[in-house]
Amino acid sequence: MSSSACATAGWVAARARVRDDRTDRPPRLTLDVDIGVRLGTLDLDARLDVKPGELVAILGPNGAGKSTVLRCIAGLLAVDRGYVRVDDEPVDDPAAEIFVPAERRSIGVVFQDFLLFETMSALENVAFGLRARGTDKRAARRIAGQWLARVGLDAYADDHPRNLSGGQAQRVALARALAIEPRVLLLDEPLAALDAGTRSTVRRDLRRHFQSFDGMRLLVTHDPVDAYALADRVVVLEAGRIIQTGTLADVTAHPRSRYVADLVGLNLIAGTLTDRTLTTPNGGVVVVADHAEDGPAFATIRPNAVALHRHQPEGSARNVWHLTVADIDQYADRARVTLAGTLAVTSEITAAALVDLDIRLGENVWASVKATDIIAYAV
Repeated sequence: MSSSACATAGWVAARARVRDDRTDRPPRLTLDVDIGVRLGTLDLDARLDVKPGELVAILGPNGAGKSTVLRCIAGLLAVDRGYVRVDDEPVDDPAAEIFVPAERRSIGVVFQDFLLFETMSALENVAFGLRARGTDKRAARRIAGQWLARVGLDAYADDHPRNLSGGQAQRVALARALAIEPRVLLLDEPLAALDAGTRSTVRRDLRRHFQSFDGMRLLVTHDPVDAYALADRVVVLEAGRIIQTGTLADVTAHPRSRYVADLVGLNLIAGTLTDRTLTTPNGGVVVVADHAEDGPAFATIRPNAVALHRHQPEGSARNVWHLTVADIDQYADRARVTLAGTLAVTSEITAAALVDLDIRLGENVWASVKATDIIAYAV
C-alpha cells in the first residue's frame, strides 16, 4: 500500500473512532480552530471561531502569525497541537491522528499574490480546484465558465494571467476559490498587491460576492479600511497570541496594545490607575477625568489633544510633562512630533505651530493635555 493510501486509511479509521465517541447531538455549524504550532521563532497559540455568513478579519503586525493561521486551516501546514474543525468535523487533530489533505477540505483560498498558473488560461485556473477534487473535465470547465461570468470575466476566459490586470487576476482567484462551493473561504491579504484605485473596486466586488456566500469567511489584512468595509468582527494577533477581539469600533475605541493604538492613530499609555491617576512603570503620571476601576488600566489620548509649549504652561490642563523630542514627521500642513521620557506620546500640531515653536530633534519641550481629553479603561 502506498504512503498516501496508508495516510488515508489511518484518517478513515480515526474518523470512525471519533464518530463512535460522538452523541447524536446536531453538528455545530462553524469554523472552530485551536491552533498550536511552532515555526521558526514563531510560537503560535490561537483559538477563534467563525459563524456561517460571518466575516472575521485578522489584524496584526508582520510576523504575528496571521498567514500561518490560514495555512493551518487550509491544510498547507499541520498543527502541532489543538484542532481545526469545519461544521464540527475535525480536519486536523493530532491527538486523534486526523489530518485531511488540503484538496479534501471544503475550504477555498485567495492568496495575496493570486498564485494563478501562468501556463493556464483564466478558465483553466478556475477549473483547477474542481479537477483536483475529482470533477470531470467537461463539468469543471462548465462550472468555471459560470463563475467567470459571475465575476464579470467571461470575455477573458481564454486569456492567461500575464494578460490580465491586477484586479482581473484577483477576481479569477476569487472565482477559483468559490467554484468548489467551499464551507470556508480564506483570504490572505487579497488586496495588498493592487494599486489604490483598483483596491476600492475589488473591495466593492468582494462585498457583493460575499452576499451570496453563506459559509465562514476569514480575512487576513494589514489595512483597517478592509476590516471596516468587509468584516463583521476583528481579531488582533500579536506575537502568536490573540490579544483583542470584537467589532472594529470596539477594538479601536479601547485598544489594548501599542499596535492597535498606532493603527488608529491614538496614544496608548499603560499603567496602574488609583483614584483617577494613572501611574506608568517609568514613573509617568496621567490624571483622568472619567472614573474608571482602580487597578491595571490603559489611557488613550488623541495626538491633536497634546499641546506643545516652549515653557512650562499655566492654565487648566491637569497634565503637564517635560519631554524630549524623539522624532518629527511633517506632511502637508500637519506635523506629528514624537516625545519620549517618563511618557511616550505623539502630538499632532500645524506646520505653522512647528515653525513658531522652533522645535528640533533632541530638545526638551513641555506637553499638556486636559484630563477631559483622556479616556481610561481597565485592562
